[in-house]
Amino acid sequence: MKIEISQISACTSAARLGSHCVLIDRPIEKGGTAQGPMGGELFLASVGGCFMSNILAAIRSRDENVSNVRVEVTGILTDSSPVRYSGLELTVGADTSDRALLEHLVEIADRGCIMMNTLRGTLDLRVRVVAESPAKTLARA
Repeated sequence: MKIEISQISACTSAARLGSHCVLIDRPIEKGGTAQGPMGGELFLASVGGCFMSNILAAIRSRDENVSNVRVEVTGILTDSSPVRYSGLELTVGADTSDRALLEHLVEIADRGCIMMNTLRGTLDLRVRVVAESPAKTLARA
């Protein structure tokens, strides 16, 4: 697997991923132009996207009645310099009446996700299942 990243302005680059293109930048307050997410945000999206594709594949292959799947990825940053991620927490929710099934599907996704397998043993990884989708839980808070 290989991608290409090219500079397109003083602080913005373009990542070419197959037929897709994603701009990467810094926020204005950090000297960027905010034309795209920061690399650290893309890292979290990569973990979440990998995990999501695996849980959706597990649901589809088993023809389970699970919908509206949500994965929220929180990166825990160190206080020391250089700043880095010390851990990640994935909060998973979905519309289903069977919490045990959702927990089983989450385990399958966790074992099948390339990103989680790569990071395991390097970062503190936590996966948490909530009774409903994280977006609904956050909306009530």
